[in-house]
Amino acid sequence: MNELRWIDVLLVEDDPGDVLLTQEAFELNKVRNKLHIVNDGEQALRFLRHEGDYAGSPRPDLILLDLNLPRKDGREVLEEIKADPELRSIPVVVLTTSEAEEDIVRSYKLHANAYVSKPVDFDQFIRVVRQIDDFFVTVVKLPGNSHRGS
Repeated sequence: MNELRWIDVLLVEDDPGDVLLTQEAFELNKVRNKLHIVNDGEQALRFLRHEGDYAGSPRPDLILLDLNLPRKDGREVLEEIKADPELRSIPVVVLTTSEAEEDIVRSYKLHANAYVSKPVDFDQFIRVVRQIDDFFVTVVKLPGNSHRGS
């Protein structure tokens, strides 16, 4: 019998509509993962480094990262995560509206684990979130930070 796993997911997203869509996708898919939300790149790095208000934050098992963020954009955040020996093993899925080839190439050069364009259609968005969840919770073996439950 397979044990169900849940993971901590950090969503780095400044668009309240996309935050709501992601939360709804998690709820509709009955995703058991814990979704943590920050709204800009600086908050993301403070969360990951357990600084200030985020001193008690968990280490996420997966990061969903928008590219176009205020204060520090997603490309800079990705670069800092992958340059930090303590953070680089956390999988980062770039989840963004950009379909620009240069953003895709740059994200992979910065060692993103996946690049996903956000669908504008709600049902498609739900499917994308479900596929990301299925892949990273069911298929992929993550570093030893995942939690077990029944």
